[in-house]
Amino acid sequence: MNLNDYLKIAKDRKFAIPHFNFASAEQLEAIVLGFKKVLDFYNLPYDQYALMAGTSEGEAKFLGYGQARALVDSWKKETNIPIFLNADHHRSFESCQEVIGAGYDTVLIDGSIMPFEENIKTTHGVVDYAKSVNPEITVEGELGYLRGESKLQEAVEIKPEDFTKPEQAKEFVDKTGVDRLAVVFGNIHGIVSKQEEKLDFSLLKKINEAVPETFLVLHGGSGLAGEDFKKAIENGIVNIHINTEVRIAYRQGIEEKLKEAPSETTPYKFLEEAVKKMQKVVEEKVKFFLNL
Repeated sequence: MNLNDYLKIAKDRKFAIPHFNFASAEQLEAIVLGFKKVLDFYNLPYDQYALMAGTSEGEAKFLGYGQARALVDSWKKETNIPIFLNADHHRSFESCQEVIGAGYDTVLIDGSIMPFEENIKTTHGVVDYAKSVNPEITVEGELGYLRGESKLQEAVEIKPEDFTKPEQAKEFVDKTGVDRLAVVFGNIHGIVSKQEEKLDFSLLKKINEAVPETFLVLHGGSGLAGEDFKKAIENGIVNIHINTEVRIAYRQGIEEKLKEAPSETTPYKFLEEAVKKMQKVVEEKVKFFLNL
């Protein structure tokens, strides 16, 4: 089964496949163990639920494309969980070529900052290239401009013109052949402290109706409430991305341990708390996404 098969299961059963980013071995450890713990606790079959682990361009350059592939493969072998390695937010044809060559399972070509026609052309080129290398690779496109960064922010200006337009979504999917479509309907990257995120679920419903056979993706899941996830899934979302909350937990875990033991120099001793905190975040999100 490839990723689309698992997304189809999610779409039919009204849940979302979780996606978490990683830039280190301990982050991936927390992601996989958190996902596994939820499946085991609820006695869910591994062959029906998949996990996506992703690296952005910056994360991949830090960790290494080959290293990310090897880490995911080791966890797949050890756990027997379907884990798909995603190249998250790669913004050029050349960067997508690199990850495809490194053996990634799927790639997001993010041309959202480009003019509409250029986004279509670039995305279509990545789809054609990816499928020529490996027909099992799946490709995600992005339409609409998703503001913010994967960090704590006070506020992010959201403009109506940034939102995904249903009629453009249909044209984009028809002309590019993408498997998944990242959409914008009030979601942002990161977490805001002085602003309430308000998602336009009526718009999401219209997008879903315009491209009913395409798997819709929610980026910027960090900071959203459980009810937001539930409504998003009800209106067509089948894949949800979390990054910032895991990063915050990572940092908090290290800071707390080093405050407790300021002279500690053994990495695994202060990283252990970071893994625990990240795993807790993953478990909480997975329960929401799987509607448990």
